[in-house]
Amino acid sequence: MAKGVAEKREMARKETGFVKPLDFIRVKGGVDRPMLLIIIALLCFGSVMVFSASYAYALDHDGDSYYYIRKQIMFLIIGFVAMIPIMNIPLDVIKRLTIPFYIASAILLVLVPIFGLAAGKAVRWINIGPISVQPSELMKSALVMILALYIQNHQEQITDYRHFWGSSKYGLVYPSCFVLIACGLIILENHFSGTIIMFLIGMIVIFAGGARLFWFGAAGSVFMVAVFGLIMFTDYAKERVEIWLHPENFNALDETWQTTQGLNAIGSGGLLGVGLGNSKQKHMFVSQPQNDFIFSIICEELGFVGALAVIMLFTIFIIRGVHIAKKAPDTYSSLVALGITGHVAVQAILNIAVVTNSIPNTGISLPFFSYGGSSLIVLMAEMGVLLSISRYSYQQK
Repeated sequence: MAKGVAEKREMARKETGFVKPLDFIRVKGGVDRPMLLIIIALLCFGSVMVFSASYAYALDHDGDSYYYIRKQIMFLIIGFVAMIPIMNIPLDVIKRLTIPFYIASAILLVLVPIFGLAAGKAVRWINIGPISVQPSELMKSALVMILALYIQNHQEQITDYRHFWGSSKYGLVYPSCFVLIACGLIILENHFSGTIIMFLIGMIVIFAGGARLFWFGAAGSVFMVAVFGLIMFTDYAKERVEIWLHPENFNALDETWQTTQGLNAIGSGGLLGVGLGNSKQKHMFVSQPQNDFIFSIICEELGFVGALAVIMLFTIFIIRGVHIAKKAPDTYSSLVALGITGHVAVQAILNIAVVTNSIPNTGISLPFFSYGGSSLIVLMAEMGVLLSISRYSYQQK
């Protein structure tokens, strides 16, 4: 019996790399400084661009040029208040909080459509006094954590590839239930982009956990067919696809306005841009430029060089996040680090794709840059978890 277990662990070590060799020891130190510097750089860059992109819109709509940057700084302070203690929480404590966190996030998502019925419209936020909470942002983190915990607890069954159905069941079928619950609750909000992001985050963690490639591809295909079917039978989603495919059939002053003005901003930037603060498109052309289309203002004001700087910062963030995941002390923390990194990567790629009209226009924020409350605070809490994981690693003896 012991020999069989040893063989399975050796197979898991070779196949996944999550079971660390015996010539490595677990050590604890300070947070990963390169990652901390990258996070600070993204937050500072993002805050500057939120102010630059928002002051004209804020003056016109709120009578105060500093309205959005003032609130963004407040969100940043709250985020830092959350991030600093979280990055000092022991991994064992984070692991014990995983199940309650997932259940609480699911309950909040269940409440969202109930609030929507009471308001007579589709909503994505829950108002708790003066605070608006977007439960889908919480679920992104909760899904990563619950999948990581499940995969760690069933690692031997998942990586026992000699038993086809057993490894398939534990590697994909069961963990997919967590993903489907999250996606099903978000689809009730008519939030298709959020559903797609949630699915992609879940699949990143499941794939990294050792799921069989055949079933992984099959699940992805089924999901895309289901999303396509929902789009075809949902009027507003179908219209957005039609606008993307055939913009000439729609009113340039209405349906295609946002996309057209965003592309004008990108094209106006050239190599070096028109200068920080000098965007013309943010003056009532790009709607709410501090939100989903902030990348277009970056391109206009800072040009190709500024856009490349943003992409390079995200690329370095992803590389460093994968590095932290590879050195993490166990399967759970490794997958959580990879899932958080994947979340930022997926959302950044999709946002830039929307702004450049590579995919249909849909509401996807750019992490660290787009104006937002609950999304920024949750993102910084995630960074706290990622930095907490970076404090623990395996190093050679």
